[in-house]
Order: sequence, then C-alpha cells, then structure tokens
Amino acid sequence: MSAVKTRNMSTITDIVRPYASMFRIQFIGQLQYRAAAWAGIVTQFFFGFVFVMMYSAFYGGEAGAVGVPSLQTIISYQWLKQAFLMMVVLWSQDADLLNQIVGGHVAYSLCRPVDLYSLWAARLLANRAARCALRFAPVLILAFVLPAPYGMIPPPNVESGLLFIVSLLLGALVAVGMSMFLYVLTFVTLSSVGPRLFIGAIADFATGMIIPIPLMPDWLQRALAMTPFPHIADLPFRIYSGDIAGAAAGAAIGVQVFWVITLGITGWLAFRVVLRRTVVQGG
Repeated sequence: MSAVKTRNMSTITDIVRPYASMFRIQFIGQLQYRAAAWAGIVTQFFFGFVFVMMYSAFYGGEAGAVGVPSLQTIISYQWLKQAFLMMVVLWSQDADLLNQIVGGHVAYSLCRPVDLYSLWAARLLANRAARCALRFAPVLILAFVLPAPYGMIPPPNVESGLLFIVSLLLGALVAVGMSMFLYVLTFVTLSSVGPRLFIGAIADFATGMIIPIPLMPDWLQRALAMTPFPHIADLPFRIYSGDIAGAAAGAAIGVQVFWVITLGITGWLAFRVVLRRTVVQGG
C-alpha cells in the first residue's frame, strides 16, 4: 500500500514538474526588470494621486448617499488597484507568446511533450506574480503613510484581510483564464492587436478599474455580477474594505472558484480545437 501511494505521488510530481518549472523560471526572469518596475511604480503613484484627488472632489467632503461607499473606502479601493494592478489587468499580456503564434514559432512549442495550455497559463501567472511583487510594496507603504482621507485604511478585521489575500489570488487565476482566450483568438485571427485592444477595453470598465463597480447603477452591477469580470479585482478590493464580509464573502469566493474552473475547462477545450486546425507554413 505504501509503495503504491509513493508511486502515485511520484507520478503526480512528474506531471506537475514542467509547469512548476516554467512558473519558477518565468518568475525569476521577470524579477530582472527592475528599471521597468520603478518606472511602473512612479506611473502608478501618479495615477493613484489623480484618482484620489478626483474622488475627493467628487465627494466634496460629503459622506455620500445611503448604500454608496464612503470616500475613505473608495480611496483604499484606488490604492489597492494601483498596488496590485499587474496582477489583475487584462491588457498586460506576454508579447513573446503572441509573437510565437503570429510568426509561426509556436510550432517549436507544440513539439514539447507537455500540455501547451497549462504551460502558457503557468507562464502568464508567473508574469503577473513577478510584476506585482516588484511594485506592490512601495505603493502600499506610501498609501498607508498618507494622511486621511488620502491614504489607505487597514481592513476592518483579520478575517477580511485573510479573505482578501485568498480572493486576490483567485482573481489572478480568473484573469489568467480570461487571458488565455486572447491567445485562442490570436490563433484564429492571426493578429493580437484587435483582440488585445477589444478585451482590454471591456475588461478595464467591467472589472471596476475605471469606475468602481459600487458606484455604478444597480442594473449594471447586477448585469456585471453574471460575468467573471467583477471577480478579478472588484471582489477582492471590496472584501478588503469589509463591504463584502462573513458568509457573503465566502459565497463570493465560491463563485470565484466556479469561474476559475469554468474558464479553465472552456479555455482548454477551445485551445485544443484551434491547435487541431493550426497550420504552420514554411520549411
């Protein structure tokens, strides 16, 4: 019995090893781009201050209507958005993979004895994690030291903080699942520009990166709730502030898990279909 269990564990390890190795290699590789990270930090500081000033003027010192988040909550939402931007935005893609598809170099990747969808998903997740790791700490440190109401406030309790971390990680997986459809579309259209701009523009609005979803009309909030977009960034940020807490937060995280599984399965199937129809011309 022990030998069988050991053999099964060894088999699982052998299956997972290529994807874990890709994640590790890509993560370490992305950590080398420190100059780009500092440029991104400065940019995110700038846009963070712009959004904070804009919402401060919008609220005008008023507490807000019933059901509308407070100014401090919205400002924390904005700083979280800037700190974890590279983890949740859909316009941040791997240009090398897109060029492989358009240029036909994907043929070399197809020769590898691994599942290409899972390999690329691991690579995308590593890219997001590394870029976020280089940027989030300076943004959060500045946001916490700023005076009220321009700075961040901590989560209302430890439970909200822990659930925020879980939800943020699941949100990154949802973002990767949706990003993989961009690569599917690139196989079909042989151009990454159109799908990338189209998906990026819709996602920026639907994830709450332009206007926080709690400030949108009720009918639009209900419509977006039936899509995976709010579960990428809006949900983790609202769990952090305590706007969604307790059983409601647990149920919302359950919906995130549903979208991770659904997008993963449908994306994998779509990827298999386009790969079967892929033709690489040339010698």
